[in-house]
Amino acid sequence: KCDWQSVDGCLITHEHGDHSKYANELLKTTSIDVFTSKGTQETLKLPSYRVRCLEPLKQKQIGNWSIIPFPTEHDASEPFGYLIQSNKSNEKLLFATDTYYIRYKFNGITHLMIECNYALDILNENVKNGRIGAFLKNRILKSHFSLENVKAFIKANDFSQLQEVWLIHLSDSNSDAERFKKEIKAITGTPVYIAN
Repeated sequence: KCDWQSVDGCLITHEHGDHSKYANELLKTTSIDVFTSKGTQETLKLPSYRVRCLEPLKQKQIGNWSIIPFPTEHDASEPFGYLIQSNKSNEKLLFATDTYYIRYKFNGITHLMIECNYALDILNENVKNGRIGAFLKNRILKSHFSLENVKAFIKANDFSQLQEVWLIHLSDSNSDAERFKKEIKAITGTPVYIAN
């Protein structure tokens, strides 16, 4: 059970149902404000009351947290990833899901929660065996982060202060949790966890 009194706010990345389904219910049943992009708010038709629209790359204080939303690449109105820093410590969380590319560089990240949806070799094998059609493959390639792109992203940034990695949004049919965990741990040297 969630202690809603301890929650400072709810961040929504984009309008797709698996990321925003309970936004209206949250607004109706709690006193928590929702934070998202203007494009996401408009697409979801969320009320202006208690929905705070964030501007890309502009810092916002939410309770004990400093938030910087950054644009991501996905088939959605105005999707965001979030850089979240605690005002009480030097901990910084980078949260990014449902994107196939992140164009920004980051440093000082201590916690990484990042989509690792599929591996290209597994996806290609599923197409070859007829489990997935070409249309779905193309959508996946243009909307989700692959193991290969996650590894490239980690290598392109300074993650010298990284303490742990959480891999999120793994595909049921195009991923291999243990392999992903092992390969990311080999790059980062930190504990790697798989979010269910």
